[in-house]
Amino acid sequence: MAEAQSQSAHMLTARDLGLVACTQCTRVWPGGTERCARCGAPLVSRDSSSLSRVWAWWTVGLICYIPANLYPMLKTTLLAKTSGDTIVGGAVALAMHGSFGVALVILIASVAIPVGKFAAVAYLALSVKHRWKTDHLKRTQLYEVVEFIGRWSMIDVFVVAVLSALVQLSVVVSINPGPAAINFALSVIFTMFSARSFDSRLIWDSLEPPTDDKVPPT
Repeated sequence: MAEAQSQSAHMLTARDLGLVACTQCTRVWPGGTERCARCGAPLVSRDSSSLSRVWAWWTVGLICYIPANLYPMLKTTLLAKTSGDTIVGGAVALAMHGSFGVALVILIASVAIPVGKFAAVAYLALSVKHRWKTDHLKRTQLYEVVEFIGRWSMIDVFVVAVLSALVQLSVVVSINPGPAAINFALSVIFTMFSARSFDSRLIWDSLEPPTDDKVPPT
């Protein structure tokens, strides 16, 4: 344990070597370079306003996620009679009709993954704010996982869109998006913005002695 801590204390960052990486295309440039010559993005060693944007998008995403679970995701009209199910209610109904696989996919994609993303982004932001000494590599890998799975949280919205387009049989039966659909879509988008706003390079700053110019404001 002592040996591992000693090795961590001597780890070098790109900033220590006088380098700065582009957050868009990952190309590394000498420190002091203003713009990436490959993609044109501005280069900064650390994004000082990163955490402020993370928490702003995170909060709005959470606000949208609450009604997304309280209101119907899908409205079905059959012979002038309209019914609707929430995300969890729809998954339960599918399970009761024997579609356990589909119900499990919906619960994972629409409940487990969004809640996990909220928890993961909040954990990463708090760990940077309070300079936690937890495993830096694992936190970086967690951020990459959150970034990767973000786009797959739209499965419910895609299903609603497809069903609404296909199941339109005049006055007999019709399927339309419920009020939860737009809230769920907005929640996914906002949490993606929140994850994208996070500067993962801040994770490694806890290896360095704290100074006022390296601790980003919140």
